Amino acid sequence: MIHSLSGGVIRDNFKRTFVKVEIDGAPYWYLSPTANIAAGARVSVPFGKSDLPREGVVVKVEEADAQCAPIPMNRARELYEIL
Repeated sequence: MIHSLSGGVIRDNFKRTFVKVEIDGAPYWYLSPTANIAAGARVSVPFGKSDLPREGVVVKVEEADAQCAPIPMNRARELYEIL
């Protein structure tokens, strides 16, 4: 069993695929349902408070667990589809 330095137990240590998507020149992080995605892919993602679909381009793909995620897991949203 893996323990954190603060004495707690790390609950979740499996890897997820995070993608940095550029929308109108600004970067946003999303979870990808598949690891089979590469930089340059066009994707549809939820955007804004209403989660309306927006199109963007993947600029970076990163594998990480919940403790090393590029964004807090409670804020991570999953992309809709790869176009």
